[in-house]
Amino acid sequence: MKIKSLKQIKSLKGKRVFLRVDFNVPLKEGKIKDDYKIKAGLKTIEFLLKKQATLIIATHLGSPNGKIDQQLSTKPLALHLKKLIKAPVVFVPEYFSPKMEKLIANAKPKEILFLENLRFNPGELTDDIKFAQALSKLADIYVNDAFAVSHRAQASVSKIKKYLPAYAGLLLEDEVIALNKVLKPKKPLVTVMGGAKISTKAPIIKNLYPKSNFLLLGGGLANNFLKFYKYEIGRSLFDKDSLVIIKKMFPTLKSAKKIVLPLDVIVQTKTKKVLAKKITAVTKTDIIFDIGPETIALYATYFKKAQTIVWNGPMGKFEEVAYKNGTLAIARLVASRASGPAFGLVGGGETIEALKMSGMMEYVDFISTAGGAMLSYLGKEKMPGLTGIVSK
Repeated sequence: MKIKSLKQIKSLKGKRVFLRVDFNVPLKEGKIKDDYKIKAGLKTIEFLLKKQATLIIATHLGSPNGKIDQQLSTKPLALHLKKLIKAPVVFVPEYFSPKMEKLIANAKPKEILFLENLRFNPGELTDDIKFAQALSKLADIYVNDAFAVSHRAQASVSKIKKYLPAYAGLLLEDEVIALNKVLKPKKPLVTVMGGAKISTKAPIIKNLYPKSNFLLLGGGLANNFLKFYKYEIGRSLFDKDSLVIIKKMFPTLKSAKKIVLPLDVIVQTKTKKVLAKKITAVTKTDIIFDIGPETIALYATYFKKAQTIVWNGPMGKFEEVAYKNGTLAIARLVASRASGPAFGLVGGGETIEALKMSGMMEYVDFISTAGGAMLSYLGKEKMPGLTGIVSK
């Protein structure tokens, strides 16, 4: 694997660098609820400033679909970055206006111009060549540090690389190196997958299953497999297309022998009671919302053997107190093993949120800022944002 890293650039002094980041963070009433993604990107920003570059930082925020929505303005992000870093940060509220041109023309080395939401422009989502060209004229060099959107063909991620020398940012480089440790793992590899939709997880299951020694399932994903194996799942979350997908991936029982399913689950009954039940005792009126204590104990035995662990997706409805134990237990088990002999990688928004709730983030080797992009990379799907900067 070869990465065209920004560290390979001989001189950045006085160069204008278009830095694509993923600062798509949760906001409430204009205030940032979680700045993890912003802090993760500081390493690249600080490196470029130290090299005396002029930074033009761009990100998307939410899904305004090519329309201006002031609730999704990136101005709060620019103001927050200003608090985190010792450098001038100027917010640029308009694209390709005389004001923007003047700000860029007058920008000095070690200064930051922070652009308005890229997705206010219709051309961003359509990978429009004219929008990409216009963006490219703002800078001398392009750096992609937004691994989390590198699975998407969008103008600031994909097309722009045709018009500027393109390099990988330090965070993107770290992401790729960490994910390759999963693709070429130390054995045993234990893969843990939860969440809801099997359609989004199928490529990664297909690619990682042959490499994995065990695939532990939870959440809605486990429900699909339980249904496939003729277990009653009641009124639980279930993807009706999953049976065809699973049959295609695992045509025989022998081909699925490394899959480990829950022994017991936490259900909500018809009368709203919360009960632990053996998987064989689930009724037609139950809703499965978490894995049970016997399953946690079983999964713990697999973690004890692991040399590599990858976890994506919660084990249930962890945002509710009654159903958080399974997900938090997995978080602690992953972290405890990763802090010792195993390499542990965790990714996906909800998974990271659960890891934070467990208080164990510092003990995991690598926490990916990506969800969909992580799945795409591990599933060996196309990654338009990596073309030209990451190669085998």
